[in-house]
Amino acid sequence: MPNTDHTTAQPAPGTGGRTPVKAALASFMGSAVEYYDFFIFGSAAALIFPHVFFPDADANSAVMSLATFGFAYVARPVGAVILGHFGDRIGRQKVLMFTLVLMGAATFMIGCLPTFDQVGWLAPILLVLARLLQGLSAAGEQAGASSLTLEHAPDDRRSFFTSWTLTGTQGGQILAALIFIPVVAMPDEFKYTIGWRIPFWLSAVVVIVTFFIRRSLHETPEFEKAKKNNEIAKLPLGVLIRFHWRDVLRVVFCAFIAAVSTVYGTLAISYGKTVGDMDPSVTLWLVVAGNVGALFTQPFFGKLADRIGRKPVFIYGALASAAFMPFYLRSMESGNTLLQFALSLLVFSCAYAAANAVWPSFYAEMFSSQVRFSGLAIGTQLGFLMAGFAPSIVAALGGLEPGGWVVISLFTLAIALIASISALTAKETYKVPTHLLGRTAHKVESASGAHVQ
Repeated sequence: MPNTDHTTAQPAPGTGGRTPVKAALASFMGSAVEYYDFFIFGSAAALIFPHVFFPDADANSAVMSLATFGFAYVARPVGAVILGHFGDRIGRQKVLMFTLVLMGAATFMIGCLPTFDQVGWLAPILLVLARLLQGLSAAGEQAGASSLTLEHAPDDRRSFFTSWTLTGTQGGQILAALIFIPVVAMPDEFKYTIGWRIPFWLSAVVVIVTFFIRRSLHETPEFEKAKKNNEIAKLPLGVLIRFHWRDVLRVVFCAFIAAVSTVYGTLAISYGKTVGDMDPSVTLWLVVAGNVGALFTQPFFGKLADRIGRKPVFIYGALASAAFMPFYLRSMESGNTLLQFALSLLVFSCAYAAANAVWPSFYAEMFSSQVRFSGLAIGTQLGFLMAGFAPSIVAALGGLEPGGWVVISLFTLAIALIASISALTAKETYKVPTHLLGRTAHKVESASGAHVQ
């Protein structure tokens, strides 16, 4: 985390009640928990669930298992509407406490589920239900954490501080991969019975730690000011649709770029194992390496976006991801481990990390504080549907067959172009003061129905 002495819960003098470091820390930890749970599922869907929750560990089971990963993304738009409404009505901090507990409970429950051999098709049905609960939780986590951190951050450092929200997701993925590496090395008789459950049970420990960190964080000055001035909308969704529908669509298409992460962290694992005949533990180490690199590069990209703007950094990240992806996939068939790790760092740490670090500020700054949580949640979660189903779609199109790197690479290029073109249509906001963000689109509507400047 950034080196500063403003680490207590008390606002620093002259910051208007803002505690940016504490907000960034709470967002980092919360995202780490949420996405530890989320990526544990992704790793298990690629390596474990075809053997545990489906009748035969063949290609069809692999596709069905990857599809369960995508079901969370069906629940996320629904969760975005619900959690976005309450995030803009009662506050960011309260909703973030709820999402943390829900994700922890759903993940622990997955570790307790019966297998296909025990209860038949009821097993994958229960797995999907638990995955839907994970999706409901994740729908509000990043939007709430990004809104909260942005509204606590100084005007000229919003991208840097909000980048820690997504850096938390990297921390969660690193932890998930590190815990799964010894799991895949276990003997099959233990791995497919008790071993795979341990990572899901361990999430409870991280949830408890993060709960106490997040509980002490106070609400944002922007939200408190809106509440004091009676500017809280009765129906944030109505204000969003009326005044910000273009911004929501823009975020939806920009958010397609998140599919790079699921291609990299889930589909590529399966590709390396099935086509490249790689040791599963090596594919997981590739993910660890890329995410460790992103821990360092994402804050840098966040700072860069505070200097030159959000759009150039985001577009670079999208297009560079597409440029490097085919080389990364081809390296998985080369048997050259050093080359595989180098290209893993290029794809994720040096390319995708740029877009990943910047989007929390880039998207959030399109909306006023009145609808920021809702706009960010709904826009991203609709866009993230592409990310959720990317592994199963590309696998069904032959992405896990010999020569499948072409299909995966073309898919990555398509989503990168869509995201980049959408980003080009956005306004650059890095020089706009926080209290003016999104207000050029409309006059703020108070809870009583009156309009105020």
